[in-house]
Amino acid sequence: MFEYDPQKHYPSETESRVVIRFQDCDPLRHLNNAKYFDYFFNAREDQVPKLYGLEVMDLIKKYKAAWVVYNHNISYVKPAMVGEWVRIMSRIIWHNHNTIVVEYYMTDDSKKQLKTVLWSTMRYVTLAEGKSTDHTGAVMDFLKATSGNLDISDMDIKDRVKKLSLELKK
Repeated sequence: MFEYDPQKHYPSETESRVVIRFQDCDPLRHLNNAKYFDYFFNAREDQVPKLYGLEVMDLIKKYKAAWVVYNHNISYVKPAMVGEWVRIMSRIIWHNHNTIVVEYYMTDDSKKQLKTVLWSTMRYVTLAEGKSTDHTGAVMDFLKATSGNLDISDMDIKDRVKKLSLELKK
């Protein structure tokens, strides 16, 4: 279970290094568009327990609530190719009382070229009724400790692609 420690610094971004597998690619040797989701979600699932000591299933069991996706916004910038090593970063870029936006992005291994950006918007809902509920307790502590403070109110995915691309070129 996540236990907030005010003396500790919690990184807002996770990072994984993975290779693009042959079985996940199309005949042109590009990572299949649908497989990006698997790579992103698996990378975050692997990294969150390592970085934060949090098993999301523990939160789900304790609070009898979970996040459900209600929107994905993805931009494919450059293809990831079979056998290529890539970096996958993820972070919660925004949250309020019952919603989070998780940003995932993939780069080449040197982190110089952006490949894909995904924003997943998720609502926190009760397991029993599937009704929206507020973040409380350790859930809110986790969000406050690990979320970035990106103002996305006037930003769309295209703006974010441009900004990330510029940051990587520096």
